[in-house]
Amino acid sequence: MRIKDKVAIITGGARGIGKETALLFAREGAMVVIGDFDAAAGEQTLAELKSTGARALFFKVDVTDRASVQNMVDATKGEFGRIDILINNAGITADAFLTKMTEEQWDKVIAVNLKGVFNCTQAVVPIMMEQGSGVILNASSVVGVYGNVGQTNYAATKAGVIGMTKSWAKELGKKGIRVNAIAPGFIITDMTAKVPEKVLELMQSRTPLGRLGVPKDVAAAYLFLASDEASYINGQVLGVDGGLMI
Repeated sequence: MRIKDKVAIITGGARGIGKETALLFAREGAMVVIGDFDAAAGEQTLAELKSTGARALFFKVDVTDRASVQNMVDATKGEFGRIDILINNAGITADAFLTKMTEEQWDKVIAVNLKGVFNCTQAVVPIMMEQGSGVILNASSVVGVYGNVGQTNYAATKAGVIGMTKSWAKELGKKGIRVNAIAPGFIITDMTAKVPEKVLELMQSRTPLGRLGVPKDVAAAYLFLASDEASYINGQVLGVDGGLMI
């Protein structure tokens, strides 16, 4: 029960890494709020959470829409009285080579993966500052560190998330708010299902641990950074990649 009675908002919490994190946080004693654009998957995950006896809420939220985000944050504060943890997990891809990437592909990924993180964080920070405590965890990626062919937009957002993480850690640390990022490698989710099998095999062969990651690998890292065990960790990017970035 490492985060007992903490209130955690998890964006992109309906499926994949977000869902695994929501279920783990509930088992560890947290009250969990899922924000996701996929209403059907969100309701299903909410039902799973409630079946375990957890206190949980689901909001259909568009992280690119500030009003949508603010509604989720206000309702969470109204229901639980506080917000202790924000996990900016929502993200999308729209891959193409630079010469073929459309403006629409660029704008869509920037809006969700970068502006969405900004919107959600800006909405919760006043509450955390009033409390004098809070944890913000952002989803970056190994791609944000070393780039990737065909992912100009995605790599740019994930590198941007690292920059925001470090800036916010400096701004908010004295307010009792820790800000860190996770940089997953290739994790088996719906998102990687779009990646060609040959690419996944190549990434697996380059990973020192010799396997691709699974959602629980990332969820466990989120849990550690959200807990008091990580109370002196701030402004860091934790690679959860099996050693891929070595």
